Amino acid sequence: MRTFLVLIGIVLLAGVAAMQFGIINIDQTRAGVVQAPKFEANVAKVQLGTEQKTVAVPTLSVEKPGNTQ
Repeated sequence: MRTFLVLIGIVLLAGVAAMQFGIINIDQTRAGVVQAPKFEANVAKVQLGTEQKTVAVPTLSVEKPGNTQ
C-alpha cells in the first residue's frame, strides 16, 4: 500500500513540475457555469370529486345448451 501511495505522489510531482516548466498547458475554453433555460407552462386546473347517481345496469342471463326448448 505504501508503494502505491509513493508512486501516486511521484506522478503528481512530475505533473506539477511539467506544468511549471510549460510542458503542460491547460486553458479554460468556456465558462464553467452553464445556465439552464427557463420554462413557464399554463395548465388547466383539475378537480376530482365523487357524486351519488343511480345508473340502470342491464341484466344478463346465461342458459346452458341442454336446457333450451
